[in-house]
Amino acid sequence: MEAFQIFLDLWEDIKLFFFELTKFIFKSLHLSFLKFEAGKGIFVTALYRQRGKMARRLTHSGMAALTALGVMIAPIIAQEFPGKSVDPWEISAAPAVLGASTDDPSIDTQVSNKVRDSIIDYEVQGGDTVASIAEKFGVSEDTIRWQNSLVKDKIKVGQMIQVLPVTGAAHTVVKGDTVYSIAKKYDSDSQSIADFPFNTFSNDETFELAIGQVVIIPDGVKPIGGTATPRPRQITPDAGTVVASGQFVWPTSGTITQRFVWYHPGIDIANRGLPAVLAADSGRVISAGWDGSGYGNMVMIDHGNGFQTRYAHMSQVNVIAGQSVSRGSSIGRMGTTGHSTGPHTHFEIYLNGNRVNPLNYLR
Repeated sequence: MEAFQIFLDLWEDIKLFFFELTKFIFKSLHLSFLKFEAGKGIFVTALYRQRGKMARRLTHSGMAALTALGVMIAPIIAQEFPGKSVDPWEISAAPAVLGASTDDPSIDTQVSNKVRDSIIDYEVQGGDTVASIAEKFGVSEDTIRWQNSLVKDKIKVGQMIQVLPVTGAAHTVVKGDTVYSIAKKYDSDSQSIADFPFNTFSNDETFELAIGQVVIIPDGVKPIGGTATPRPRQITPDAGTVVASGQFVWPTSGTITQRFVWYHPGIDIANRGLPAVLAADSGRVISAGWDGSGYGNMVMIDHGNGFQTRYAHMSQVNVIAGQSVSRGSSIGRMGTTGHSTGPHTHFEIYLNGNRVNPLNYLR
């Protein structure tokens, strides 16, 4: 019991010690704070009375101190760069002069090779014509005329010209517009509007458009009086079996609604009658069935000579992977499956793994 009592007495003494120590520290800090505030008040009062007379001297002294600090630490910083052992004070101060003269003093606007994803503004330069601007940007002259409402191709230096990313027209969506109504208005095809990679939709499944957005219509024609005048279109010959070796026959019959361009590496052949789709040449089926990347029901044929062909958006597939097919034999039926706005066949030709223009090979 005595030991326990001694422990309790010791504990009380320790608590009392820390209590008194805390009071002492707090009181000391409080007094120091009061002295600091008093000193600060005196200093501020002195500065106020001087009304900024020392401001310039203090500023100059501060800048001199910063400069001296920079001089001292510059060599230390230079040594921190890996692989560098440069003394900054040994570098020559002689400036390097770059020649500004060129062999050709004329002004030339450099156009980026990067695919453009929107309408751009171009400032007309001396010597520019509608034809030269169209050639410079790879669009038709009519595209320049329609977008800028030009009369008799009159342009002047300094004028800002809007240039579309592709040949065609641009349309600002209003209430009630759909890809189908816009295609009809500009004598184009709804599939070409949906396929243009920089046209966006509020709903990718229904191709819903937002009021006020600008839609690019590839190969579209500016409407006159509300609707574009229909243009003559190439009609493919009826598909049939031919015996010419190394030639591709037309895979189906219908109207070519979209040609081969950089963003659409094939041709579209549309026909509401949903005709049969034929093998363009003999070969072995390497893929047949549904493709989730947008082609829908699709068939791929390897012709064994460096060529391969693809047939997409079919409503019916009549072959299986691994079987052989002869040129002109039925492999399915036209449809509108996958990323499609209407019945058509999307046809591609590959040569050594690279997609090429089918119109250069079809006979």
